[in-house]
Amino acid sequence: MDLEDLPGVGKSIAEKLREAGLHSLESIAAASISELKEVGIGESSAIKIINAARKRLNMGFETGLEVMKKREKIGKLTTGSKEFDRLLGGGIETQAITEFFGKFGSGKTQLGHQLSVNVQLPRERGGLEGNAIYIDTENTFRPERIQQMAKYLELDPEETLKNIYVARAYNSDHQMLLAEKASEIAKEYNIKLVVVDSLTAHFRAEYTGRSALAERQQKLNRLLHILQRKIADLHNIAVVVTNQVMARPDVLFGDPTAPIGGHIVGHTATFRVYLRKGKGDKRIARLIDSPNLPEAECIFEVTVDGIRDVE
Repeated sequence: MDLEDLPGVGKSIAEKLREAGLHSLESIAAASISELKEVGIGESSAIKIINAARKRLNMGFETGLEVMKKREKIGKLTTGSKEFDRLLGGGIETQAITEFFGKFGSGKTQLGHQLSVNVQLPRERGGLEGNAIYIDTENTFRPERIQQMAKYLELDPEETLKNIYVARAYNSDHQMLLAEKASEIAKEYNIKLVVVDSLTAHFRAEYTGRSALAERQQKLNRLLHILQRKIADLHNIAVVVTNQVMARPDVLFGDPTAPIGGHIVGHTATFRVYLRKGKGDKRIARLIDSPNLPEAECIFEVTVDGIRDVE
Protein backbone atom coordinates (compact mmCIF):
# COMPACT_ATOMS: atom_id res chain seq x y z
CA MET A 1 0.00 0.00 0.00
CA ASP A 2 1.24 3.49 -0.88
CA LEU A 3 1.25 6.39 1.58
CA GLU A 4 -1.25 8.19 -0.65
CA ASP A 5 -3.83 5.51 0.22
CA LEU A 6 -3.98 6.77 3.81
CA PRO A 7 -6.82 9.23 4.54
CA GLY A 8 -5.64 12.84 4.44
CA VAL A 9 -2.38 12.04 2.66
CA GLY A 10 -2.16 13.63 -0.76
CA LYS A 11 0.80 13.80 -3.13
CA SER A 12 2.45 16.79 -1.40
CA ILE A 13 2.10 15.37 2.13
CA ALA A 14 3.34 11.96 0.97
CA GLU A 15 6.38 13.66 -0.53
CA LYS A 16 7.08 15.47 2.77
CA LEU A 17 6.79 12.19 4.69
CA ARG A 18 9.20 10.42 2.36
CA GLU A 19 11.69 13.29 2.62
CA ALA A 20 11.56 12.84 6.40
CA GLY A 21 12.42 9.14 5.99
CA LEU A 22 8.87 7.84 6.50
CA HIS A 23 8.57 5.64 3.40
CA SER A 24 6.23 2.87 4.53
CA LEU A 25 3.09 2.21 6.56
CA GLU A 26 5.25 0.60 9.25
CA SER A 27 7.35 3.74 9.64
CA ILE A 28 4.21 5.91 9.86
CA ALA A 29 2.63 3.58 12.41
CA ALA A 30 5.79 3.66 14.54
CA ALA A 31 6.14 7.45 14.32
CA SER A 32 5.10 9.87 17.04
CA ILE A 33 2.71 12.80 16.58
CA SER A 34 5.57 15.24 17.13
CA GLU A 35 7.57 13.63 14.30
CA LEU A 36 4.70 14.25 11.85
CA LYS A 37 4.22 17.78 13.17
CA GLU A 38 7.87 18.50 12.41
CA VAL A 39 7.15 17.56 8.79
CA GLY A 40 4.49 20.27 8.67
CA ILE A 41 1.33 18.28 9.38
CA GLY A 42 -1.22 19.56 11.90
CA GLU A 43 -1.75 17.64 15.15
CA SER A 44 -5.28 16.39 14.34
CA SER A 45 -4.19 15.27 10.85
CA ALA A 46 -1.11 13.56 12.31
CA ILE A 47 -3.27 11.58 14.77
CA LYS A 48 -5.61 10.46 11.95
CA ILE A 49 -2.73 9.40 9.68
CA ILE A 50 -0.93 7.43 12.42
CA ASN A 51 -4.15 5.73 13.58
CA ALA A 52 -5.08 4.83 9.99
CA ALA A 53 -1.64 3.27 9.40
CA ARG A 54 -1.89 1.28 12.63
CA LYS A 55 -5.39 0.09 11.74
CA ARG A 56 -4.28 -1.09 8.30
CA LEU A 57 -1.38 -2.98 9.88
CA ASN A 58 -3.62 -4.47 12.58
CA MET A 59 -1.31 -3.29 15.37
CA GLY A 60 -3.15 -4.70 18.36
CA PHE A 61 -2.66 -7.60 20.75
CA GLU A 62 -1.46 -10.96 19.52
CA THR A 63 -0.91 -14.35 21.10
CA GLY A 64 2.42 -15.52 22.43
CA LEU A 65 2.45 -18.13 19.66
CA GLU A 66 2.23 -15.38 17.03
CA VAL A 67 5.10 -13.55 18.70
CA MET A 68 7.09 -16.81 18.62
CA LYS A 69 6.51 -17.12 14.87
CA LYS A 70 7.69 -13.53 14.33
CA ARG A 71 10.88 -14.28 16.27
CA GLU A 72 11.69 -17.01 13.76
CA LYS A 73 12.66 -14.18 11.38
CA ILE A 74 15.39 -13.00 13.76
CA GLY A 75 18.92 -13.57 12.46
CA LYS A 76 22.08 -14.30 14.45
CA LEU A 77 25.42 -12.78 13.49
CA THR A 78 28.63 -14.50 14.56
CA THR A 79 31.26 -12.56 16.51
CA GLY A 80 34.04 -14.78 15.14
CA SER A 81 34.37 -16.63 18.47
CA LYS A 82 32.21 -19.69 19.20
CA GLU A 83 32.49 -19.08 22.95
CA PHE A 84 31.34 -15.48 22.53
CA ASP A 85 28.46 -16.62 20.31
CA ARG A 86 27.36 -19.10 22.98
CA LEU A 87 27.41 -16.33 25.59
CA LEU A 88 25.00 -14.32 23.40
CA GLY A 89 22.69 -17.26 22.69
CA GLY A 90 24.02 -17.89 19.18
CA GLY A 91 25.40 -14.49 18.17
CA ILE A 92 24.34 -10.87 17.77
CA GLU A 93 20.55 -10.69 17.32
CA THR A 94 18.72 -8.68 14.70
CA GLN A 95 15.79 -6.53 15.94
CA ALA A 96 17.84 -5.73 19.04
CA ILE A 97 20.43 -3.27 20.34
CA THR A 98 23.57 -4.93 21.70
CA GLU A 99 25.79 -2.68 23.81
CA PHE A 100 29.48 -3.35 24.42
CA PHE A 101 31.05 -1.20 27.12
CA GLY A 102 34.50 -1.20 28.67
CA LYS A 103 37.72 0.75 29.15
CA PHE A 104 39.93 1.76 26.22
CA GLY A 105 41.73 -1.24 24.73
CA SER A 106 39.04 -3.71 25.83
CA GLY A 107 38.12 -4.67 22.24
CA LYS A 108 34.98 -2.58 21.54
CA THR A 109 36.16 -1.09 18.24
CA GLN A 110 37.73 -4.39 17.19
CA LEU A 111 34.32 -6.03 17.60
CA GLY A 112 32.69 -3.28 15.54
CA HIS A 113 35.17 -3.90 12.71
CA GLN A 114 34.84 -7.68 12.91
CA LEU A 115 31.04 -7.63 12.84
CA SER A 116 31.10 -5.28 9.81
CA VAL A 117 33.05 -7.99 7.98
CA ASN A 118 31.16 -11.00 9.35
CA VAL A 119 27.74 -9.62 8.35
CA GLN A 120 28.77 -10.10 4.69
CA LEU A 121 29.36 -13.84 5.14
CA PRO A 122 26.79 -16.39 3.93
CA ARG A 123 24.32 -17.56 6.57
CA GLU A 124 25.88 -21.02 6.80
CA ARG A 125 29.09 -19.33 7.99
CA GLY A 126 27.33 -17.18 10.58
CA GLY A 127 26.75 -14.08 8.44
CA LEU A 128 23.58 -12.31 7.34
CA GLU A 129 24.46 -11.86 3.64
CA GLY A 130 24.13 -8.10 3.95
CA ASN A 131 26.03 -4.85 4.25
CA ALA A 132 26.96 -2.65 7.21
CA ILE A 133 26.66 0.99 8.26
CA TYR A 134 29.40 2.27 10.57
CA ILE A 135 28.75 5.56 12.40
CA ASP A 136 32.15 6.67 13.68
CA THR A 137 32.14 9.30 16.43
CA GLU A 138 35.76 8.95 17.63
CA ASN A 139 37.66 8.60 14.33
CA THR A 140 38.47 4.96 15.05
CA PHE A 141 37.37 3.27 11.80
CA ARG A 142 40.40 1.76 10.03
CA PRO A 143 39.95 0.27 6.52
CA GLU A 144 43.33 -1.47 6.85
CA ARG A 145 41.94 -3.50 9.77
CA ILE A 146 38.90 -4.46 7.72
CA GLN A 147 41.18 -5.75 4.96
CA GLN A 148 43.15 -7.91 7.43
CA MET A 149 39.96 -9.50 8.77
CA ALA A 150 38.49 -9.99 5.27
CA LYS A 151 41.62 -11.78 4.00
CA TYR A 152 41.51 -14.26 6.88
CA LEU A 153 37.86 -15.06 6.06
CA GLU A 154 38.75 -15.46 2.35
CA LEU A 155 36.67 -12.44 1.34
CA ASP A 156 37.76 -9.90 -1.27
CA PRO A 157 39.19 -6.98 0.80
CA GLU A 158 38.08 -4.28 -1.65
CA GLU A 159 34.55 -5.69 -2.03
CA THR A 160 34.29 -5.99 1.74
CA LEU A 161 35.17 -2.30 2.15
CA LYS A 162 32.69 -1.33 -0.59
CA ASN A 163 29.92 -2.99 1.41
CA ILE A 164 30.59 -0.95 4.58
CA TYR A 165 29.09 2.56 4.53
CA VAL A 166 31.06 4.74 6.93
CA ALA A 167 30.06 8.19 8.23
CA ARG A 168 32.00 10.34 10.68
CA ALA A 169 29.72 12.08 13.21
CA TYR A 170 31.13 15.44 14.31
CA ASN A 171 28.62 16.19 17.09
CA SER A 172 25.52 14.74 18.73
CA ASP A 173 23.11 16.47 16.31
CA HIS A 174 25.04 15.09 13.35
CA GLN A 175 25.01 11.66 14.99
CA MET A 176 21.19 11.75 15.21
CA LEU A 177 20.89 12.84 11.58
CA LEU A 178 23.12 9.96 10.50
CA ALA A 179 20.93 7.50 12.44
CA GLU A 180 17.86 8.85 10.60
CA LYS A 181 19.73 8.55 7.28
CA ALA A 182 20.68 4.97 8.11
CA SER A 183 16.98 4.15 8.48
CA GLU A 184 16.23 5.71 5.09
CA ILE A 185 18.88 3.80 3.12
CA ALA A 186 18.68 0.47 5.02
CA LYS A 187 16.43 -1.32 2.54
CA GLU A 188 18.00 0.12 -0.62
CA TYR A 189 21.55 -0.84 0.41
CA ASN A 190 20.65 -4.24 1.95
CA ILE A 191 21.87 -3.15 5.40
CA LYS A 192 21.88 -5.91 8.01
CA LEU A 193 24.12 -4.30 10.64
CA VAL A 194 24.47 -0.78 12.07
CA VAL A 195 27.46 -0.05 14.30
CA VAL A 196 27.69 3.14 16.39
CA ASP A 197 31.20 3.58 17.83
CA SER A 198 30.74 5.12 20.28
CA LEU A 199 27.21 5.93 21.37
CA THR A 200 27.95 8.45 24.14
CA ALA A 201 31.24 10.20 23.22
CA HIS A 202 29.67 13.40 21.82
CA PHE A 203 26.92 13.53 24.46
CA ARG A 204 29.53 13.25 27.20
CA ALA A 205 31.62 16.07 25.70
CA GLU A 206 28.77 18.47 24.84
CA TYR A 207 26.54 18.15 27.92
CA THR A 208 28.62 18.77 31.04
CA GLY A 209 27.42 19.40 34.56
CA ARG A 210 24.22 18.46 36.35
CA SER A 211 22.22 21.28 34.74
CA ALA A 212 22.66 19.70 31.28
CA LEU A 213 21.97 16.13 32.41
CA ALA A 214 18.21 16.09 31.72
CA GLU A 215 18.61 17.52 28.22
CA ARG A 216 21.41 15.05 27.45
CA GLN A 217 19.37 12.06 28.59
CA GLN A 218 16.30 13.14 26.60
CA LYS A 219 18.37 13.50 23.44
CA LEU A 220 20.13 10.20 24.02
CA ASN A 221 16.74 8.57 24.53
CA ARG A 222 15.55 9.89 21.14
CA LEU A 223 18.66 8.52 19.44
CA LEU A 224 18.21 5.08 20.99
CA HIS A 225 14.56 4.99 19.92
CA ILE A 226 15.60 5.80 16.33
CA LEU A 227 18.06 2.91 16.47
CA GLN A 228 15.50 0.49 17.93
CA ARG A 229 12.22 1.45 16.22
CA LYS A 230 13.29 2.85 12.87
CA ILE A 231 16.29 0.59 12.25
CA ALA A 232 16.31 -2.64 14.29
CA ASP A 233 12.55 -3.33 14.40
CA LEU A 234 11.51 -1.87 11.07
CA HIS A 235 14.21 -3.46 8.92
CA ASN A 236 15.19 -6.56 10.96
CA ILE A 237 18.71 -5.20 11.49
CA ALA A 238 21.31 -5.95 14.17
CA VAL A 239 22.30 -2.72 15.94
CA VAL A 240 25.58 -2.70 17.87
CA VAL A 241 26.66 0.27 20.01
CA THR A 242 29.87 0.72 21.96
CA ASN A 243 29.89 2.75 25.14
CA GLN A 244 32.45 4.52 27.29
CA VAL A 245 32.75 3.95 31.03
CA MET A 246 33.40 5.88 34.21
CA ALA A 247 34.68 4.92 37.66
CA ARG A 248 32.00 5.22 40.34
CA PRO A 249 33.49 6.86 43.46
CA ASP A 250 30.76 5.44 45.70
CA VAL A 251 31.83 1.82 45.04
CA LEU A 252 34.34 0.91 47.73
CA PHE A 253 34.59 -2.84 47.04
CA GLY A 254 34.58 -4.68 43.72
CA ASP A 255 34.80 -3.24 40.22
CA PRO A 256 33.77 0.46 40.19
CA THR A 257 33.48 0.58 36.37
CA ALA A 258 30.05 1.69 35.12
CA PRO A 259 28.79 2.52 31.61
CA ILE A 260 27.88 6.08 30.61
CA GLY A 261 24.24 6.91 29.84
CA GLY A 262 22.55 5.84 33.05
CA HIS A 263 19.13 4.20 33.08
CA ILE A 264 18.24 5.47 29.59
CA VAL A 265 20.85 3.26 27.93
CA GLY A 266 20.36 0.48 30.47
CA HIS A 267 16.64 0.16 29.78
CA THR A 268 16.86 0.51 25.99
CA ALA A 269 19.77 -1.82 25.18
CA THR A 270 18.51 -5.39 24.74
CA PHE A 271 21.86 -7.01 25.54
CA ARG A 272 24.61 -5.38 27.62
CA VAL A 273 28.12 -6.84 27.55
CA TYR A 274 31.00 -5.65 29.74
CA LEU A 275 34.43 -6.09 28.09
CA ARG A 276 37.72 -6.00 29.94
CA LYS A 277 41.34 -6.81 29.18
CA GLY A 278 42.95 -10.10 30.15
CA LYS A 279 46.53 -11.27 29.75
CA GLY A 280 48.13 -10.55 26.39
CA ASP A 281 45.59 -10.61 23.57
CA LYS A 282 42.88 -12.17 25.73
CA ARG A 283 39.65 -10.29 26.49
CA ILE A 284 36.87 -11.17 28.93
CA ALA A 285 33.23 -10.59 27.97
CA ARG A 286 30.55 -10.61 30.64
CA LEU A 287 26.88 -10.60 29.73
CA ILE A 288 25.29 -8.47 32.44
CA ASP A 289 21.79 -7.94 31.03
CA SER A 290 19.56 -9.89 28.63
CA PRO A 291 15.82 -10.60 28.42
CA ASN A 292 16.33 -14.36 28.13
CA LEU A 293 19.92 -15.29 29.01
CA PRO A 294 21.65 -15.66 32.41
CA GLU A 295 24.65 -13.62 33.51
CA ALA A 296 27.79 -15.36 32.31
CA GLU A 297 31.20 -14.65 30.88
CA CYS A 298 33.64 -16.00 28.32
CA ILE A 299 37.21 -15.42 27.13
CA PHE A 300 38.10 -14.57 23.54
CA GLU A 301 41.16 -13.27 21.74
CA VAL A 302 41.85 -10.22 19.58
CA THR A 303 44.44 -11.41 17.03
CA VAL A 304 45.90 -10.01 13.82
CA ASP A 305 43.20 -11.99 11.98
CA GLY A 306 40.38 -10.63 14.16
CA ILE A 307 38.15 -11.92 16.97
CA ARG A 308 38.88 -15.58 17.67
CA ASP A 309 38.51 -18.29 20.33
CA VAL A 310 41.43 -18.78 22.71
CA GLU A 311 43.47 -21.75 21.53
